[in-house]
Amino acid sequence: MSDSLRDQLLGLGFKPAPKPERTEKPAHKPGSSHGKPHGGQHARGQKPGQGARPDARPGSGRPDAQRPGGRKPGGRPQGQGKPPRTQEEIDLAKAYAIRAQREKEERIEAERVKQEEARLRREAKAKLAELLKDKALNDKDADIARHFEYGGKIKRIYVNEAQLRQLNAGELGVVQLDGRYQLVTAELLTEAEAIFPPAIALKVDPNAAPGDDPYADPKYQVPDDLVW
Repeated sequence: MSDSLRDQLLGLGFKPAPKPERTEKPAHKPGSSHGKPHGGQHARGQKPGQGARPDARPGSGRPDAQRPGGRKPGGRPQGQGKPPRTQEEIDLAKAYAIRAQREKEERIEAERVKQEEARLRREAKAKLAELLKDKALNDKDADIARHFEYGGKIKRIYVNEAQLRQLNAGELGVVQLDGRYQLVTAELLTEAEAIFPPAIALKVDPNAAPGDDPYADPKYQVPDDLVW
């Protein structure tokens, strides 16, 4: 721009543009970090990640494992387990163990006794069946019902007139085997009782008073509401 034009503009009220102020850069000092935060530059000859202990916490000068008392945060002191049990707790645990062992032995013994009784029962019934084989006196044409009590219930066996008199006199008896009632002689009844007493269903004592066996009379009326 020529001076004449500049003078004309100044005369019209324009102000000359201000000149920019010069700023001097700070002198570089040896050993400075060029504006980076202190510690951001790795030490000479040291790889990244070296120099810092993995178990050290920020702001802490010692590892967690070297805390006073050897304790980790929120845990028990190292080298210490559960507190020792008291003598009362030890005695109680022993008592529970002894009782559990005794109960186990009792269950085993009860099961052994049960199995032994079942075995003896099977053997006795087999021996009784052999004794009564082809010796029952049941009459298929009998029409007289002789009632008697057995196993807490009222049972019956059909006999003829002669068998009824003999049965009431104690000369005959009734044995139960496998759900069937067999009429046998008094002598055979005695042998059967010696082998397996629970099988004796009816054994009449001839010396007993007549009123002791209300079912001895064939005319005895059974209540209508009695379930057979």
